[in-house]
Amino acid sequence: MSVVQVEAAFDDVSYWYPGVDAAVLDQVAWSIERGAFVVVAGPSGSGKSTLLRCFNGLVPHFSGGRMAGSAQVRGLDTREHGPRSLSRSVGFVFQDPEAQSVAENVEDDIAFGLEQAGVPRQTMRKRVEEVLDLLGIAALRHPHVSTLSGGERQRVAVASALVLQPEMLVLDEPTSQLDPWGAEDVLTALHRLNEDLGLTIVLAEHRLERVAAFADEMRIIRDHLPVFDGCPGEAMLVLPDDAAPPLARLARSLGWDRAPVTIKEARRLLGSLALPPMPVELPSSPGSPIIEITDLSVGYGARRVLDRLSLAIAPGEFVALMGRNGSGKTTLLRSMMGLTQIAAGAVRVGQHDARGSKPEELAGIVGYVPQQPGRILFAERLIDELRFTLKHRPAERSWSARDPQQLLDELGLAGLEERNPRDLSAGERERAALAAVLVGAPKVLLLDEPTRGMDAARKRSLAALLRREQANGAAIVMATHDVELVAECASRVVLLGEGEVVADGSPREVLSGSLTFATQINKLVGDRYLTVEDVVSALKPG
Repeated sequence: MSVVQVEAAFDDVSYWYPGVDAAVLDQVAWSIERGAFVVVAGPSGSGKSTLLRCFNGLVPHFSGGRMAGSAQVRGLDTREHGPRSLSRSVGFVFQDPEAQSVAENVEDDIAFGLEQAGVPRQTMRKRVEEVLDLLGIAALRHPHVSTLSGGERQRVAVASALVLQPEMLVLDEPTSQLDPWGAEDVLTALHRLNEDLGLTIVLAEHRLERVAAFADEMRIIRDHLPVFDGCPGEAMLVLPDDAAPPLARLARSLGWDRAPVTIKEARRLLGSLALPPMPVELPSSPGSPIIEITDLSVGYGARRVLDRLSLAIAPGEFVALMGRNGSGKTTLLRSMMGLTQIAAGAVRVGQHDARGSKPEELAGIVGYVPQQPGRILFAERLIDELRFTLKHRPAERSWSARDPQQLLDELGLAGLEERNPRDLSAGERERAALAAVLVGAPKVLLLDEPTRGMDAARKRSLAALLRREQANGAAIVMATHDVELVAECASRVVLLGEGEVVADGSPREVLSGSLTFATQINKLVGDRYLTVEDVVSALKPG
């Protein structure tokens, strides 16, 4: 008779952050078997990150506050053993990859933990080489960490945790900034380590369509309490429509008796269902551009990031910038904001030459939310962030400003007005930065991975809000890897590769039939179908 070995056990764990009356975790009881692959899901701010930090002792040793109950990880009580001793067996990947960078060079950054553990040099070099190959980042071994894109940093952070060969790996949204190729590489590597070596994996993620197929178990948290523990297929039926992946929503719409988690499974359920051809869209005339980019070249040292790129964007367009990590999306957005030194070419935003303008001069018409939203949040209270934007808004545009409280309500931040933005969850910080920019009703809105840390319901609310800004004439340029969001709300997709425009057209033109950027629905039914709504509409009589 086999004996199930428990990797971690939580016994009525409750936790309160310093100065906060409400518990972030409320009497959590949970056990994880050794060798399990567990996905933790739930809305932003529900307590997922706090729960994960209990595994390596960051809660309560680093976070402070009060903790009740007990958490045992590999036989160690986390109240008695902190991150230092737990790190020998528990690897941790933070939501923000910058929080894990300690060295200037990528190879040195990955090797840092091994050096601290006194691993022999030959063994160290072998392990670093293995994780570089495992995650497909061998080409990044020499660059300075500061020159990497957010997605590249995220893969380096995963490598830094794996190189220590932990027996348990805990990851907080490890694919949030990764392109579809990178996400698949990382998840495939984790699955292989889980299957071949029995590595226990606990992973928090919002994009369930990416991870559900790899999981043995899914735990759903809502309002700081677990509401479901079970297999991913059953979890898909528990999730509300606004949080479920496309395949699960399609299953409900078509009345299937179970929700598939893979395309292969969905095709079996779909059977011989035939859909009519998707009508061809007539191209629209966008009008005079508010953003004009001509032969733009930008580089960092010897590395050319943008190469003679030309692009025009008109008011009322919603443009999604897509492409691999490192393809130049962030650099292009920063060039429009006057934050990057331009080697050649021109960037004109409205009546301003971005090359010769200071960012504060462009701020009157351009709103920019960077990949690290905390960089634009500095006030002690969230409401003061919005008031600062309104105070420094050009007088001639004060008539179009948004109501701060209404905007916070729309972004799901009501009740957080008095909170310090830096105390918010990653998803809440992202929305706080967005609110601080949107309140000024900018003519041009530049967003760099705005859905990082956002649950599916918040993403749909954000999509509706951005469509409203678009209808009011704002030009929106959003760098993202979220193909499902792009299919829902973008009017145009610009695909970058090696600093050049590879494709430029409507979402149906660019995303349909792609091996990488196709949506789940397009992979399932083909043609130019992108969303669940497309399929449901096509099946309606008449």
